Amino acid sequence: MTSRLPALALSAVPGRRRETIELAQEIEDRGFAGIYCPSFGDGLGLCQAIGHATTTIEFGTSIVNIYTRHVADYAQTAASIHELSEGRFRFGIGVSHAPMNDRLGIATGRPLADTRRFVEALHAQRRIGELPPIVLAAMRDNMCALSVEIAQGMVFANAARSAVPDTLARCPERPEGFFVGCMIPTCISDDREAAAAVMRKTLTMYVGLPNYRNYWKQCGYAAEMEAIETALAAGDHDAVPASMSDAWLADCTLHGPAEEVREGLEKWFEAGLTTPILVPSSVRGGQMTAFEEVFDFFDV
Repeated sequence: MTSRLPALALSAVPGRRRETIELAQEIEDRGFAGIYCPSFGDGLGLCQAIGHATTTIEFGTSIVNIYTRHVADYAQTAASIHELSEGRFRFGIGVSHAPMNDRLGIATGRPLADTRRFVEALHAQRRIGELPPIVLAAMRDNMCALSVEIAQGMVFANAARSAVPDTLARCPERPEGFFVGCMIPTCISDDREAAAAVMRKTLTMYVGLPNYRNYWKQCGYAAEMEAIETALAAGDHDAVPASMSDAWLADCTLHGPAEEVREGLEKWFEAGLTTPILVPSSVRGGQMTAFEEVFDFFDV
């Protein structure tokens, strides 16, 4: 049984933003390893509020899209949060995905080159103060290597746990204190099938993205991803969750009874993460219910 607490992912739901800040304070009080905010719901704005509302917990974005704001604007905000939080903030950045950028009317460039230019431009800004540690969204070897070269950490999302050790082994040597995180969809319930259904629903959007499908194919799940591609091409959206195998789901999420989740979390640490980031969902309700279940889980 692991005694190491993970970090938690937190997003601000419209209409409950004040309650979300109170939730961040409770996460801090309970001793979790961090709070990391995804791009939807203005994760950077939420981080700014968390920096004011907390005093000790580390927190960050995981991630912001480098294409949606000017680099000078990002630099000012990131440096401000870093200073006001007395160094507790990590600035997670990434290129998102072409289909998502297309919906925003944004042209997706070359991820490696664009990320390098963005980080160089961050450091070129003047009169902003000190920048926070920078964390790159990574999936494959080249971005992992770039994170070691130009950043202070990397963060996966929905990674296959079985593939992480080899990915990290191929990575250049990481300096001490280098951040290795992963956003892990999580649903704790004695009803394993119900929890699995929640996870399949959670991951439906991600299997619709070509970059993720190609990644999972490389991790050994070609049959599942090809079946999903066939279903998407036919417009048979009901067949998509059915194509997500139990093995794939167990490799990419934490779900089911508490002891299984506990054992799975320890395996994520063993895979090489410094900071697993649980993304809570619930069979019984929304985000607040999911966090209550996570709090109860770690009280045991």
